[in-house]
Amino acid sequence: MRRARARSPKLYAAMAGLGLVAAAGTALVMPEASAATPGATGYATQNGGTTGGAGGTTVKATTGTQIHQALCGRASSSTPITIQVEGTINHANTSKVSGASCNTADGVIELKQISNVTLVGVGSGAVFDQLGIHVRESSNIIIQNVTVQNVKKSGSPTSNGGDAIGMESDVHNVWVDHVSLLASGGESEGYDGLFDLKANTQYVTLSYSTLRNSGRGGLINSSDSDLSSSYVTFHHNLYENIDSRAPLLRGGTAHMYNNQYVSLNESGINSRAGAKAKVDNNYFEDSKDVLGTFYTDLAGYWQVSGNVFDNVTWSSPGAENNPAGPNPVSNTSVSIPYAYTLDQASCVPAIVAKTAGAGKGLAVSDGSCTATTPTPTATPTATTTPTATPTATATAPTGTNLSIGAGSDGSSKADGTSYGNVRDGDTSTYWSPSGSTGSVSIKWGSATTVSKAVIKETSAAAGRIGSWQVLNGDTGAVLTSGTGAGTISFASTSLKKLTFVISSANGTPQVAEFETYAQ
Repeated sequence: MRRARARSPKLYAAMAGLGLVAAAGTALVMPEASAATPGATGYATQNGGTTGGAGGTTVKATTGTQIHQALCGRASSSTPITIQVEGTINHANTSKVSGASCNTADGVIELKQISNVTLVGVGSGAVFDQLGIHVRESSNIIIQNVTVQNVKKSGSPTSNGGDAIGMESDVHNVWVDHVSLLASGGESEGYDGLFDLKANTQYVTLSYSTLRNSGRGGLINSSDSDLSSSYVTFHHNLYENIDSRAPLLRGGTAHMYNNQYVSLNESGINSRAGAKAKVDNNYFEDSKDVLGTFYTDLAGYWQVSGNVFDNVTWSSPGAENNPAGPNPVSNTSVSIPYAYTLDQASCVPAIVAKTAGAGKGLAVSDGSCTATTPTPTATPTATTTPTATPTATATAPTGTNLSIGAGSDGSSKADGTSYGNVRDGDTSTYWSPSGSTGSVSIKWGSATTVSKAVIKETSAAAGRIGSWQVLNGDTGAVLTSGTGAGTISFASTSLKKLTFVISSANGTPQVAEFETYAQ
């Protein structure tokens, strides 16, 4: 066994801010491509999927005020947008901006009461210095390739309740990827959590990220009476020099796989109050009480497999202390609804070192302990034609409509409508989202090969559908995108679920039929 390395969050200095503070000004539309991983992973692929600002314009911002201006300059609060951020974002350059499509505030990057937004660091990097990112009453958000550092809840300056990234109040479908989150101490130094999810936050993935030098790594649900948040995936992340909450789970379901945990000083994954944690192929080292129920008599549960415990110490059980070790075994089972590939736990430190955190070129694991860099994909801009115009170019399908007799679900539905109305062969019935955007899926009990879809609107709502994406509902991968209803062609794909995501519309869409065909 290696000797444990003595570390304390109090001894860590803050990272130096990167880049220069840019002068405030109007955000610029940039006709450039941005690198992007193939798509969201984990629980963020469920509930209709997470695509962020795909299909919308791309805007460049070098100040926090410009980020707010980009949000407030949209046609609506759901108009898709990708905001490329470069430089240092801090209190001095972050002001509230008002508008019908936004709800912002001074001293915090506020993603509030909005949807369909990607916030991604580009160029020399994006550092949110002492300034937190707050997601509230929002959906379909991607935060990628940024550093958030030294956010405080006490002292000066303060931001976001002390959370580096915080989500609360009816948030769903958020993918946080390749970010670096760090503090310089614990609560006594003015810091709180690095990644906190509260008050009905669901379908979230944190991937390929680093969380360092904090008293608190993060939590799901803020108290034993708040058990509404659930369905969170953590994979290929590094937790290093964290006192506790890596994370703390109060109720809900979470999936942790292929993460590296180094120097968890007091406790790690703390599953309590009925929470269920699936813990697969992680690497724990030089740490204490990395899994169990701690500081409460309200039991939590875990399913474990394939983990490595390297120089991990365990406390003795007590009335409010139930460590899973020294020989962790499962005390529940957790069903995972999405596909994923596990790296062997023994190679997790090596693969995480190559892929986790901002500035890693969005490198990911290939599932065989090797890092790979995804091919950059173009993000449509204000001057770019959408990637597909199905009604003008697609060939009419042939064969049997595979939607007849299949199943269906979606992200939302307006009163009086049904997901089943899109697969009943009757164009007088329809599904509508609860707002102007949403998703509907066709699903099968076994893998089915599909290469075409036909979206038919009702005559009363013809022309309302704007931009859209078609997703592989099994993986979240984008198969194609475009505008308007009609015939849609894409590469022949074997899947169990095909999802049609409406990301912009002129009024409330009415999808009469979502037909699917093999050719």
